[in-house]
Amino acid sequence: MPFSLPQTTRRQLMGGAAATAIGVPLLGASAAFAVDLPESSGKVDMAKVLQPGALPEMALGDEKAKVTIVEYMSMTCPHCAHFHTTTFEPIKQKYIDTGKARFILREFPFDPVATAAFMLARCNPAKPQEMADAKSYYAMVSMLFKQQRAWAAPADGNVRNALLQMSKMAGYSQEGFEACLTNQKLLDQVNATMKRGAEEFGVNSTPTFLINGNRYSGDMSVEAMSALIDSLL
Repeated sequence: MPFSLPQTTRRQLMGGAAATAIGVPLLGASAAFAVDLPESSGKVDMAKVLQPGALPEMALGDEKAKVTIVEYMSMTCPHCAHFHTTTFEPIKQKYIDTGKARFILREFPFDPVATAAFMLARCNPAKPQEMADAKSYYAMVSMLFKQQRAWAAPADGNVRNALLQMSKMAGYSQEGFEACLTNQKLLDQVNATMKRGAEEFGVNSTPTFLINGNRYSGDMSVEAMSALIDSLL
């Protein structure tokens, strides 16, 4: 199964993990006062960010929305799971569904297990050689994040079997599961998406958000992200 990642990239990512852990409490503290905005970790060219990449964009919301949020995340990142199980849905309802913001998810896997999870989210369970649509992709990501500990660190240590069981809940057969995870082209595309984020936009930890020209590192509360979006409307 094609789980391996380039060693140089893995070293970069492990270094970024520490930055994520350090950044989270700072964002939480800002959100608690509901007046301070999250601090940007740098500028990015959003026109360049939004140029097509190796994979089709998994986007929700109006393409003409005033606020564009691009999140680079890893499926095995606990801070990413926390964001998607506590913050994402309220933000979606308040800003994305109402046309005020557009949200794009991009792959930045920390490890081979995260890569496999992304590939399974990208594939169409009924036709694994084809791509899933955005609705199915977000549904799979949401399910995997809600059950992250069960498949990323199962009690028996059998990650492959745990991922298979999760995939069956999403409609995969065992044959489809195998077909998706042996798709070399998709593996290369996921890795290319990660490489582009690191080399072109300075992503070195997850979650990282690129929002209207600024980069933000670390988890965000509903209050912190709401304040940031409101400041841009």
